[in-house]
Amino acid sequence: MRLPVVSRWTMITSITTISSLSRRMFPTAGAFTALPPVSKISKTCVTVASSSHRLWSSTGTNQQKEEVDPGAVAGTTLRIVKYPHPSLRAENMEISEDELRSGDISKLAKEMFLLMYAAEGVGLAAPQVGVNKRLMVYNPTGDKTKWLDETVLVNPRIVTFSDGRDVDIEGCLSFPDMNGDVERSKWIKVEAMSLKGKKMKKKFKGWEARIFQHEYDHLDGVVYIDRLSEEDRNEIQPKLDALVEGFGDGAAL
Repeated sequence: MRLPVVSRWTMITSITTISSLSRRMFPTAGAFTALPPVSKISKTCVTVASSSHRLWSSTGTNQQKEEVDPGAVAGTTLRIVKYPHPSLRAENMEISEDELRSGDISKLAKEMFLLMYAAEGVGLAAPQVGVNKRLMVYNPTGDKTKWLDETVLVNPRIVTFSDGRDVDIEGCLSFPDMNGDVERSKWIKVEAMSLKGKKMKKKFKGWEARIFQHEYDHLDGVVYIDRLSEEDRNEIQPKLDALVEGFGDGAAL
């Protein structure tokens, strides 16, 4: 998930979503995307949306950071896959207790965090690294030094969606240099397991709810472009076509 440059936002003390506000204040469509509360904005701030979510500078320079493709990252052989890689559309299998006990999933989660931070993101789902398992990792701050904010969820599922909805701009590292408006529930209730197999129930709202829903879509083979309006989809279609052409045989649209 990706976010734009943040500047002069110290006057805003608690904003989870500023899509409508940004459109009134700044006439350039798409100039800003969803922001977490200002108290949670680190030196670089996150983009909404993939699996993985990309970060943007909050130094007030009004310059967007370049798209980040970390490529090879020390400590892992995994790579973030790009659309139309088939793993983004494949079925994702639930993780067994034996897999958790083996330590393989813990290792996978650790390596996913390495990739996520290298990509300046806030979240990543296992299919985005070519592993079709129901696993997601995220850190709403996008700051690797704030490891206490890291979350790993095994076999998550949403049990309740809020009636309230909001719309924000989302992007995804599996879809470089693209974004668009995506509607999500304002809060959700979920069930999942920890890496130790402990069952948990959580309620996420605002920024964290949006991150979760974006990553959860990946676990169901859904990507953010599936939720775009016809207008937004048409705008990015040339870039999608270029990715498909570059991928060659085996593309999963």
